[in-house]
Amino acid sequence: MIRRLGELWGTSIPAFWLLLAACLYFAVMAARLTVIDVRHHILPNRIVFPSYAIAGVLLLGAAVAATLAGGAAKPGPDGGTSFLGVPALGIVAGGAVLWAFYFIVRLVYPPGMGFGDVKLAGVLGLYLGYLGWAHVFAGTFAAFLFGGLWSLGVLAARRGTLKSSIPFGPFMLAGAAAAMFALPA
Repeated sequence: MIRRLGELWGTSIPAFWLLLAACLYFAVMAARLTVIDVRHHILPNRIVFPSYAIAGVLLLGAAVAATLAGGAAKPGPDGGTSFLGVPALGIVAGGAVLWAFYFIVRLVYPPGMGFGDVKLAGVLGLYLGYLGWAHVFAGTFAAFLFGGLWSLGVLAARRGTLKSSIPFGPFMLAGAAAAMFALPA
């Protein structure tokens, strides 16, 4: 994401500011949702639902502004911000695919995942879809890896059992953040 911001600074200042605003919003949203999910095991709709609109407008605006400027919207090796040649579709497709994946996981084993996690997955898919499919897959993998490692630690420390519930939202947010900032855009 940092590299993408750097590219946009040189090619499209409006896209740069829109993407920077999206990143700042992500940081605030992630902090709020993490605290709430750890304390109460819930991802409130009053935060998640507006995040679809806010992230969607900022990311789509950045993609459109970059496309109009002719920079940083060119597809990378994994498709970059492009889906079928249209940069904005990558954002929408990322959100839809990640929402559908988490929905299927919820259908298969309802006690293992709350519906708040499914709703949050769509928002994270918007962000990861902006960067490309590799980011969508890496962010999802990292979320399950972080959650699994935490669960193993809880079991090893004898602070929980196999039936203990853990808030998964913080791991989803951490996985998305890791993919957004660790992988090249």
